[in-house]
Amino acid sequence: MAKKSWIARNEKRKLTVDKYAERRQALKEAGDYEGLQKLPRNASPTRVRNRCSLTGRGRGYVGQYGVSRIKFRELASQGKIPGIRKASW
Repeated sequence: MAKKSWIARNEKRKLTVDKYAERRQALKEAGDYEGLQKLPRNASPTRVRNRCSLTGRGRGYVGQYGVSRIKFRELASQGKIPGIRKASW
């Protein structure tokens, strides 16, 4: 489980990205790179980290399902992810 502060910081970054999305797009189209630099650093979408929705783990993120590789394996083994089965041959 990730620290609560890391998860909270990432959520705050997501809100900042959403808040400045239109302004960033307008500045990019206008080519005003000085204006872009004056925006908050966390307004950039690259600052947001993909995290597991269940545990907050930052590494091993399976994007299609929104969970980490560990939780993905657990849920798949329990049959809680539709269409996913453990391979056996």
